[in-house]
Amino acid sequence: MNQSFYVGAVGAGSCTEKLSVIANNLANVNNNGFKPKTAVFSDLINYNLNDSPGAVTQLQAGAGSRVERTYTSFDSAGITQTGEQYDYAILEPNAFFKVQDPGTGAVSYTRNGHFHRAEREDGFYLMTDAGKLVLDQNSQPLKLEVTDVEELRAEMEEGYERDEEVTDEDEKPKVSLYTFQNPSRLVSTGSQEYVPRDGGVEAVLIEKPALAQGALEASGTDMAKEMTRLIECQRAFSYALRMVITSDEIEGTINSLRG
Repeated sequence: MNQSFYVGAVGAGSCTEKLSVIANNLANVNNNGFKPKTAVFSDLINYNLNDSPGAVTQLQAGAGSRVERTYTSFDSAGITQTGEQYDYAILEPNAFFKVQDPGTGAVSYTRNGHFHRAEREDGFYLMTDAGKLVLDQNSQPLKLEVTDVEELRAEMEEGYERDEEVTDEDEKPKVSLYTFQNPSRLVSTGSQEYVPRDGGVEAVLIEKPALAQGALEASGTDMAKEMTRLIECQRAFSYALRMVITSDEIEGTINSLRG
């Protein structure tokens, strides 16, 4: 009988965790580049039965379920046209912008391409809303060239032809994308940014990134799917609580018969 109390309580707790994941997905339905998470459950009784006899596992209970992990799908979502010069939308899955905190030097990855031009001590740089530097294909802060209007006007009046240095387009600093062989090793740090969970996970530069300028990737949250999961989770939560109530009623009946 005590086991039935445990199974119901564990089930209700797992549903609460799943509800938190769903609530977070719905709260970010309007955030550009957001990727929803999905809660994965594991069955405790199967975990113990499939292990070797006498093995000591992490799951000491013989029944019930728990949230094993949450995973994020980095598939591409819909595109919203903004017309802004410094907005970029990623058109392929498992691809990220590489950004760096100018204060700490910490590097993270994001799919939110809403950038702006910001002035620093040594010039103008492409930065995120959080004040982080966008890195180029060489993992260096992307510096923006600002046209000197007065110089251009003087050159036009004098009929002077500018002597521009011929540079290979592939070598010029540009907005770049990075990918991971195993994106499941990325963990969220908040603000739609991710970092590798393990030190050995390295980002790989995408040679020909699929980007759309003047557009942003919409949130990946599917309202219909999340609402369906919400209803399922609410039903499961009510059934788990009903199991605890029923077990309590049976326990009370047994105790009354003993008396």
